[in-house]
Amino acid sequence: MTGTEQVSAVLALGSNLGERGDTLSNAVGDLIAHPGVRLIQVSEVVQTKPVGGPEGQPDFLNMVMEIETSLDPLELLAHCQDVENRHHRVREVRWGPRTLDVDIITHDQTRLDTEKLTIPHPRAAERAFVLQPWAWMDPEATLGGVSVAALAAQAADLSDLSLYDPETDEVGD
Repeated sequence: MTGTEQVSAVLALGSNLGERGDTLSNAVGDLIAHPGVRLIQVSEVVQTKPVGGPEGQPDFLNMVMEIETSLDPLELLAHCQDVENRHHRVREVRWGPRTLDVDIITHDQTRLDTEKLTIPHPRAAERAFVLQPWAWMDPEATLGGVSVAALAAQAADLSDLSLYDPETDEVGD
């Protein structure tokens, strides 16, 4: 797909180590610095409790962004992982604490299930920390033919989500 064909993709970003807010802002810039990626819109940032993974890790900041890309799914994955690595991402424990996590939620109408990548993201439909910011960003969004806002309303972790203000580094309602 590399070339002139552009498709829409949704990425979810999260951070629970270091300067989380700065990391997310810088990661957006790094992601769209690639000539095959163009920013369409970004969501508000939320703070959430960790879902899964080891006990006792810090809260996450999460956000979603919509891009237009000429990269195919595996090229986009490589780019996302490169950006994670630039932000000192370490993969020691599954769902463990991390400076940056970038997940491909959707890539146009692609359905993919390989050892390296599954699209749509296999757990996105049940995670408020992805769904709610996405629904705020794009109230008409659907995932698997279902309203993202409706999925967010049913997500078990919705009550653990707070709006984050990067200007004050505080969470609100």
